[in-house]
Amino acid sequence: MKLYFVRHGKTQWNLEGRFQGANGDSPLLEESVRDLEKLGDYLKDIEFDAVFSSDLKRASDTCKIIMSRNNHPKAISFQTALREWHLGKLEGSKISTMADIYPKQLDAFKHNLAKFNNDIFDAESVYQTTKRVRSFIRSMKGRGYQHVLLVGHGANFTASIRSLLGYEPAVLRSNGGLDNGSVTVLETFDFEHFSCIKWNDTYYKEK
Repeated sequence: MKLYFVRHGKTQWNLEGRFQGANGDSPLLEESVRDLEKLGDYLKDIEFDAVFSSDLKRASDTCKIIMSRNNHPKAISFQTALREWHLGKLEGSKISTMADIYPKQLDAFKHNLAKFNNDIFDAESVYQTTKRVRSFIRSMKGRGYQHVLLVGHGANFTASIRSLLGYEPAVLRSNGGLDNGSVTVLETFDFEHFSCIKWNDTYYKEK
């Protein structure tokens, strides 16, 4: 089975440099809507067996745009398991401001999640946020899916995808975060071992 992970399009809070977790949301920018239409065209010939999206609006709007361009559109199933990382007190805050107040913690969140102390912010732990996605993916076993689209969020998907690939928390972000509107493709045959076919692909924007 191939899993196509898409991070939602760029939003107003992304533009403003704000934390946008599971309890924050802002609208997609007009420019990102145009990019997502290109992404939909990029994926239009893939006949997905199932389409799942985070139920947060920035992700659900992204998924709807992609499906509107698909030659084999499927109904979208909205899932709370695919929501962004619950970031507690960080929600809505300027990233630069929080980096000034908590330099070590913000550096850990970006570069070494093993050192991120979620309790300081009443946020999810790296284990909690990745476990809900891993569990959701493994719940698909036995359904006969060949191609599955999942639309979600940057911080959660970056950590969750690399967790599926077997990386330890300290290096979950070693390749950097996922870009807005990017596609990452994993393949699995047993739902225990995953290989990465494509990472953070935004090639369609250059066409």
